[in-house]
Amino acid sequence: MSDTTSPNLDRRSLLKLGLGASLMLGTAGLTATLSGCSSSGPAGSMAVLRESDLPLLAALFPAAVGPHPAFSENSNAIQLAIAQLDRSLHYSSPFVQSEVLNLLGMLSMPLTRGPLTGIWGDLATASPDQLEAFLLRWRDSRFELLRKGHKSLLQLLHMAWYATPQSWAAVGYPGPPII
Repeated sequence: MSDTTSPNLDRRSLLKLGLGASLMLGTAGLTATLSGCSSSGPAGSMAVLRESDLPLLAALFPAAVGPHPAFSENSNAIQLAIAQLDRSLHYSSPFVQSEVLNLLGMLSMPLTRGPLTGIWGDLATASPDQLEAFLLRWRDSRFELLRKGHKSLLQLLHMAWYATPQSWAAVGYPGPPII
């Protein structure tokens, strides 16, 4: 006689249940990470940018801006541009800050970085060719979300870079007029 009150849980059902629970927990963890539930606060002297964002941005600035004389003349140029980006974000709306931090978080997290960028290692140690290929892949993607990510990322980096005085001489801009 069989017991009809106990659930019929064979090996296949148990594996399906385990896989489903793992996927659910993994999705919840990823959502919490991307939504900022587990993100750290701003880096030491920064108002918005986190410590994990700084090496990523230091690698992306030269790839986004291209070869610029200030990169070789001033070893501090990239740090000044990152500080300018942080100031710009500080005066942006909380929504913009959140979106930028989510984008940088996705690029920093190994689970999402590889599939999204094609760079499976750390972006901070990626070669300039790998970073350029990643940016071109996003620019030419058939997915609108990646194209928007490319446009947003480059606009942020260019805005911060060309707001710094060390970028002006190479483009012939004398700076704002003195009043």
